[in-house]
Amino acid sequence: MKRQTEMVEGPEAWKRFENTMKGILAVPHSEIQRRIKERRRKTSSNLNRQGSKRTAKPSTPLNT
Repeated sequence: MKRQTEMVEGPEAWKRFENTMKGILAVPHSEIQRRIKERRRKTSSNLNRQGSKRTAKPSTPLNT
């Protein structure tokens, strides 16, 4: 069951927002890109995933 989130207003809400954003922005962009790339590689290799399946692009052109 989903927990009801607590609503906070005023200065405390701003402090929470600032601390959350600092945590998000502290991760370097290169690390985020690496995680996205790794996740895509893992999901595309999973044949049991739902939805359209990604196919590997051939490394050599077919019309040689």
